[in-house]
Amino acid sequence: MSVLVRSGVGQLCAVGRAAIPSIWRGKYFSSGNEPAENNPVTPMLRHLMYKIKSTGPITVAEYMKEVLTNPAKLLGIWFISEWMATGKSTAFQLVELGPGRGTLVGDILRVFSQLGSVLKNCDVSVHLVEKTPQGWREVFIDIDPQVSDKLRFVLAPSATPAEVFIQHDETRDHIEVCPDAGVIIEELSRRIALTGGAALVADYGHDGTKTDTFRGFCGHKLHDVLIAPGTADLTADVDFSFLRRMAQGKVASLGPITQHTFLKNMGIDVRLKVLLDKSNEPSMKQQLLQGYDMLMNPKKMGERFNFFALLPHQRLQGGRDQMNARQSKPFASPVAGFSELAWQ
Repeated sequence: MSVLVRSGVGQLCAVGRAAIPSIWRGKYFSSGNEPAENNPVTPMLRHLMYKIKSTGPITVAEYMKEVLTNPAKLLGIWFISEWMATGKSTAFQLVELGPGRGTLVGDILRVFSQLGSVLKNCDVSVHLVEKTPQGWREVFIDIDPQVSDKLRFVLAPSATPAEVFIQHDETRDHIEVCPDAGVIIEELSRRIALTGGAALVADYGHDGTKTDTFRGFCGHKLHDVLIAPGTADLTADVDFSFLRRMAQGKVASLGPITQHTFLKNMGIDVRLKVLLDKSNEPSMKQQLLQGYDMLMNPKKMGERFNFFALLPHQRLQGGRDQMNARQSKPFASPVAGFSELAWQ
């Protein structure tokens, strides 16, 4: 899929930066009004500006990959790997020998602080596409001609390969598509259909209803995605309807359902009661209740996280091959965590 993306960039470079028709007006990505002092020139920003000046505007997917998998992060992960392999010593020295002001080691230390997200997230990037009077147009990132050290969103002047992933009956005006996730789901579906098994996907997401979910976080706070690239984590919600389509009917799909529903079906209330009954410490009981509230409260993680599963058709009783003339729908055996089953 990355080859397709690069071919799109090539088309854009061919027509020239001056041919870009308009500036992206997405709601939540970047206000574009931040003062210069709030936009420090990071090494990643310099790298991106050089890249854009050399090859032209880049896709949002390319921007995310540059920011999330830049060499400093990879070096940081290497050091962490070695630290774990040598016993996770509580005291160690991280030394950068060479000229400069310690910029590289500073980037590596930021990776240490972001270790949790680095290890648990598979870095898949999204393409942003907007409906215009001329048709669907992908969003690119370019250098702001008014401010030399600032980036901005722009619209591609012509069609790009990202549009292949948009349904012909799509009603939203702004779409986030993730070809990398589609490739992963296709491979998982093929393997599950061939050899059995199951896949459970848990993440922020929606069932093809949301727009403008691409955002940045720095210090657990929302952060402008174009400001100081390399200092914040970038993310976008999973479009589970896209994952369902990419399974191509090879397997059965369940969900998405909210984390609140999934955990309730899994017996979290009973589990909480058992733990509270066994606990004699008021502080421990308070921690348990606070953790339960964080997981289940609809205003916290309860409705923000969703669960989605892929299973072989044979796992569910009364599969398509076993249906008779009297059955309008296949009869499915219960699957833990899911109160309703969706066949695809």
